[in-house]
Amino acid sequence: MTTGPTEQRAGLRRITLLAALAVFAQESTWNFYESQVPPLLREHISSAAVVGMLMGMDNLLGVFIQPWIGSRSDHTRTSRGRRMPYLVVGMPVAAVLFAVIPHTAASLPLLIALMFSYALVANSFKPVAEALVPDFIPPQRRSRANAVVKIATSLTTIAAALISILLIDDHPKTAFAIPAAIMLISIAVLAATVRDNESPAYKAAVAESQAAPDTVNQRRRVRTTLAEIATDPDRSRLLLLAAIVLFGSAWAASRSLITPFGMETLDMTRGDAGGLTLPSGIAFILAAYPAAMFAESYGRLRVIAAGMAVFATAMLLGTLLHTPAGVTVALCIAAAGASCFLVNAAVVLWNLAPSAQVFGTYAGMYSICWAGGGFAGPALVGAMVDATGWTLMLVDICLLAVVATIAVVARIGTLRRRVAAAAL
Repeated sequence: MTTGPTEQRAGLRRITLLAALAVFAQESTWNFYESQVPPLLREHISSAAVVGMLMGMDNLLGVFIQPWIGSRSDHTRTSRGRRMPYLVVGMPVAAVLFAVIPHTAASLPLLIALMFSYALVANSFKPVAEALVPDFIPPQRRSRANAVVKIATSLTTIAAALISILLIDDHPKTAFAIPAAIMLISIAVLAATVRDNESPAYKAAVAESQAAPDTVNQRRRVRTTLAEIATDPDRSRLLLLAAIVLFGSAWAASRSLITPFGMETLDMTRGDAGGLTLPSGIAFILAAYPAAMFAESYGRLRVIAAGMAVFATAMLLGTLLHTPAGVTVALCIAAAGASCFLVNAAVVLWNLAPSAQVFGTYAGMYSICWAGGGFAGPALVGAMVDATGWTLMLVDICLLAVVATIAVVARIGTLRRRVAAAAL
């Protein structure tokens, strides 16, 4: 019995919301981890550099773990599919480890051990959850599905802030337990409702494995996929990964350095400067779904390039206005532009994948490139600030966005047009 268009659309909406739930659950703990673990470390460590190094440990682990676990899940075959086994095991373990973190705060070695354990486990299912989107959603609808996922991710920032405001001062252990409980409830819902062995991508991967069994073992290796991307005469995938790193650098710098920027150049207090990005978070949520719809109508690369150009222009606008209200408006415009990249870049990468066999690997590569940008961006822009001063920080960020737009994304568009012309 075949399903009609209405039933198919309902099924796509359902799996989109479930994929968003999986990402919301894991990001709710990550956001709270990033905001509330540093004060625990500061009780033992006075050096901001050491605290920053320990907080960056999860990104370093992710560089090694995420592509590997994504590749492992690509080639897993069980009665529940290839993604759910990792989520069903990993999410409860991560939730327990996360809830225990504040109970170890009195001992620095135990605290670091719990941080390492949580980061290790949480990194092991991050790309797996994100790969549910290309597994279930057809290419033409992936942008809007990924927009819903990104909205869910943005909502976790608000949720983490609310938990911090309401509970962290008086009930720190309860505050950590709430994101952990959200993760446990979410995986219970996912385990009861998702069978990713029924996804189109899983069925295609199984069929491909059966048709060419001799190539399966080679494709299991992450380095094989990376070598294929690096040596492919069509540089689209390689350039897109570079764009993810570059724009990830610009985005991370615009978020992590905005507080000292406000204090140094706008004469704001620490609290007021820290609130500069809050309205832009709402702007991102409002812009994410329209960014997906525009991409489906006008082309993803075109919308990505336009969004990055808007982001860069907004950085210049913030420099020119140079008031708290002006910078807030500029950050809102920048966030709306950035949504065009954040919603669509992963979709372009998935759609450039040679087969459904490697969706998890590609999800892992996107994650590590974005994390790499998040690690390098604040340091690079910080070095530029040392040379040019805090007043020009937004201009420095603009330069990164311009390089990503002109030198990378525009080049990808040229390559894709050449490939299409050669195929005629």
